[in-house]
Amino acid sequence: MPQTATPPASPRIRFDRNELAGAFGDLGTDLPLLIGIIAASGADSASILVMFGLMQVFSGLYYGLPMPVQPLKAFAALVIAQKLPGRLIFGGGLAIGLSMLVLTATGLIDALARLVPKPVVRGIQFGLALQLATLALKDYVPADGLGGYVLAAAGFLITVVLLGNRRLPAALLVIGLGVVYALIFKLDLATAQRAIGLHLPQWHVPAGPDILAGAVLLALPQIPLSLGNSILATRQVLDDHFPERGITVRRISFTYALMNLVNPFLGGFPVCHGSGGLVGHYAFGARTGGSVVLYGLLFLVLGLLFSQGFQQVVQIFPLPILGVLLLFEALTLASLLRDITGHRADLLVALLVGLLCAGLPYGYLIGLSAGTAVYYAMQRGWVGLGK
Repeated sequence: MPQTATPPASPRIRFDRNELAGAFGDLGTDLPLLIGIIAASGADSASILVMFGLMQVFSGLYYGLPMPVQPLKAFAALVIAQKLPGRLIFGGGLAIGLSMLVLTATGLIDALARLVPKPVVRGIQFGLALQLATLALKDYVPADGLGGYVLAAAGFLITVVLLGNRRLPAALLVIGLGVVYALIFKLDLATAQRAIGLHLPQWHVPAGPDILAGAVLLALPQIPLSLGNSILATRQVLDDHFPERGITVRRISFTYALMNLVNPFLGGFPVCHGSGGLVGHYAFGARTGGSVVLYGLLFLVLGLLFSQGFQQVVQIFPLPILGVLLLFEALTLASLLRDITGHRADLLVALLVGLLCAGLPYGYLIGLSAGTAVYYAMQRGWVGLGK
């Protein structure tokens, strides 16, 4: 009997035009946050950018999947709003790394994954989609006035026509359009020249009082979002797109913890994995860890060579283009609801969770808790929403 040929294993790392296009899938989320963090905290920009790049490279090589890392969003919002100093950032980062390590080592993260049902996870993803779409349409697309609207419309049209095209990836043309626009209308050679220079991360040891204060002020508000989006929702997206890999929540929480146990000592901002970043890379063509490695190299170059003028240099890139990328990331996240649309009760739970997550302070904690409670109440017949 002739033997059936075994299909070749998918590569873990690949560098091609699709991986390069996918590398820009999360730029619209990360870049503005990093700019705001550096401006508000006064933290060393080289340390933050280099460590952010290194964490991307680590994640891409470790998973061999388009599994990027992102700045902790709730953490970043508090730092920007309250202009908290770097020492509290590093203390809070170490605190959240230790907390996640405890959840991983004790197996509590597995128990949580079993407890939270799929419609709640889909709702968390939908809530994030609503937030990203609002940010794109309210803040990014209008940023450059009439010219920005025209630029965004052109980028949107290119993406609609070419999304999913493996020969001519949409993101490369959209980013190229943004670069041309920046070179013509925004480039300041004097600013770019002043920014050039080699800078390395700075060593820092978090002090006990800073770890405690960072845990209360920053880590505690971040944990619900991290559990919902960074771990549970990310695992669900991995199951959707790479079911053969069998990535567990414990593995995701372990790398989350590991990165934040290293970052504070070299001046890095706390990071996580995230379903939005994974969806963004995948939507624009990435299928291996190559896209994340390329993405990390971008930040390594910025941090090592251009960090002292980072805020000025990157602001020449037009926000409307970042808005287009962000909007398609949001639409792709929202489309994940399609696998529960056949069950009315599950869809209603997901929509409820999404609205709570997107619309309320501490919305991810409220959505996660309320959605799980409503789901199990329906399962026991205490609440009837129909099939």
